[in-house]
Amino acid sequence: MTSTLYQQIQQFYDASSGLWEQVWGEHMHHGFYGPDGNLKKDRRQAQIDLIEELLEWAGVPGGAELCEPYRILDVGCGIGGSTLYLTEKFGSVSGNNFRSDERVDRDFTRSGVQSNQMGDLVTATGITLSPVQANRAAERAKIAGLESNVNFLVADALNMSFPDASFDLVWSLESGEHMPDKIKFLQECYRVLKPGGTLILATWCHRPVGETAGELTDEERKELAEIYRVYALPYVISLPEYEEITRSLPFTSIRTADWSKAVAPFWDVVIDSAFTPSAIWGLLTSGWTTIQAALSLGLMSRGYQSGLIRFGLICAVK
Repeated sequence: MTSTLYQQIQQFYDASSGLWEQVWGEHMHHGFYGPDGNLKKDRRQAQIDLIEELLEWAGVPGGAELCEPYRILDVGCGIGGSTLYLTEKFGSVSGNNFRSDERVDRDFTRSGVQSNQMGDLVTATGITLSPVQANRAAERAKIAGLESNVNFLVADALNMSFPDASFDLVWSLESGEHMPDKIKFLQECYRVLKPGGTLILATWCHRPVGETAGELTDEERKELAEIYRVYALPYVISLPEYEEITRSLPFTSIRTADWSKAVAPFWDVVIDSAFTPSAIWGLLTSGWTTIQAALSLGLMSRGYQSGLIRFGLICAVK
């Protein structure tokens, strides 16, 4: 990853993560509002529902089926929302001997999953470019009593230091759009997966292009360029292009899906929450980068409405 892009992404999340947690909580990704996007629900519950729906769609086995140490990699972990949730979810039903008297941050039990001290059957690693995020994620793991099961690193997903065949599950929830080399990114995901391991990737895409769909128009390219500038993205590609890259690697059981309708309401909910009195005060104290992102939320909402922006899913097995 180029140093300039690396710094842009790092600075963006260093500046904005504290305010996001204050307003929205630990999960820094879309929510799921039903297949057609017409279900009304609590905004944080919608984010948890997205995690659960992704796991069900991918057919990832539950913790009760784990018979050996299970290792998870969360690529683009934010402040540890998915990392801790997945560790708890798999660990709480794995049959380990847990202590039930641990003090737990209630944010981690919103789904009804009880957070207990567990053994080493389930472990997770989260990586991010933001030191602020990595430090906050580690703090939250300690509060939840999960510090012995998870660790958080400042690392580049295009050049991961992990040995080959290290993880059973590679989870990438809205980090692929930040990758300047999508091929190298998927190659790295494949490399660190164990044989039989699963990749679950959900990422921002643009609409399909080609003979039937037509190439991107000049206006669409301008809209995308503005999104790239505001959210520190190099570029996005279409879901069929992601699928083509995935099929060029030795993955098996490759599946894709477009969940744009299911997640599109998220941005209007974010817009509503961004301009409450407490959020406005937080914006004013968080710096221009975060203010600019908040003022540009409508770009994503309009992108979904026009069909330019898509939410693409890929599941594949090594």
